[in-house]
Amino acid sequence: MKVLLMSVKAGYGHHSTANAIIEKFTKNGHECEMLDIFDYINPRLGNTIQDGYLFLTKYMSVPYGKVYATMADIDKPYRKFSVTAIMSKFVSKKLETYVKLYNPDLIIGTHSYAGVVMTIMRKRKVVGCPLVGIVTDFTVHPFWESTNLDYYVIPDARLSYEMTRKGIAKEKLLPIGIPIRRRFEKSEDRALACRRLGIENKKTVLLMMGSMGYGNIKKTLLEIDECEEDFQVLCICGSNRRMRTAIQKYPWKKQIIPYGFVDTIDEMMDASDVIITKPGGLTTSEALAKGIVMIVVNPIPGQEDRNLMFLLNNGVAMGVNDNYTMSDAIHQIFGNTDRLEELKACVTKMGKPMATEELYKFCEKNFFAKSQGTENSLPQR
Repeated sequence: MKVLLMSVKAGYGHHSTANAIIEKFTKNGHECEMLDIFDYINPRLGNTIQDGYLFLTKYMSVPYGKVYATMADIDKPYRKFSVTAIMSKFVSKKLETYVKLYNPDLIIGTHSYAGVVMTIMRKRKVVGCPLVGIVTDFTVHPFWESTNLDYYVIPDARLSYEMTRKGIAKEKLLPIGIPIRRRFEKSEDRALACRRLGIENKKTVLLMMGSMGYGNIKKTLLEIDECEEDFQVLCICGSNRRMRTAIQKYPWKKQIIPYGFVDTIDEMMDASDVIITKPGGLTTSEALAKGIVMIVVNPIPGQEDRNLMFLLNNGVAMGVNDNYTMSDAIHQIFGNTDRLEELKACVTKMGKPMATEELYKFCEKNFFAKSQGTENSLPQR
């Protein structure tokens, strides 16, 4: 079977989700390809969108949040002759040759705009195969209301109301969770994870601020360093080399270990009691799957603001601000057994470590098994 993953390079979560799906499906013998919509049209366009997104979210986060909120609150599909409609038809037309040549048996979109393109292609009869969309945050992004796909994978059943309000039928919703990489499906023994990382086996806090090193990491570390509890800190600085060097040189009271880009986040989560992180959809899903307690900080106005509210309202994370400090949150977790157990119970209940496996099994049962001996012949809605 041939599976096409369609995405947009805006942040890293959408592509990471697509790659997790590719990892699972290729392991089971299916052919997969990734199509970045704007990168295919023009690599410069793809890079411009990615760089623009990172610039806006890092340096113009407040206006970005306002625009996002305005768009996200729209529950009706865009109008036929709107700028969005015209641009989307143009974009879809540019991709038609590629999609026809690849001739997929299934298309999965990991970005809402990919869902728009998939919908237009179906209307134009470019594709007749099943179409599945993946919601990669704990909120409904703009443009999902303008899609008409066969199924929508959502992070949790508690997002169903928001999806149906956008006009998406409840029977199309698959509340199986955001697909994550296989390495996050199971938790490893803490002592073994510590040995592999070369760190002491003791209370550990994992600090992550996104791949680009968002947020005031040093300020957060200074607050953590004043906490009375005895623990070590694993600090992921991402591409922020200057910050990593500054952390290495600073005379901390606690054992604070800075890292750049790493490929061992799963092991770090296994070794940690708490993760301090921005509430991005993918990182949050990975932490929930690993059953690790979260303190969420520095949300980007927009989808991460909404992720934060979802996580706090469902009891799976703690938030901090000027009145309720990082020290207060860490003391609540390490100094209060009941509170820690409450959080862990909620995290365990919401975590969906087998989301990618569940998606594969659903596709295998409903799409792959039915199409044996046929080519691109599944019924379309």
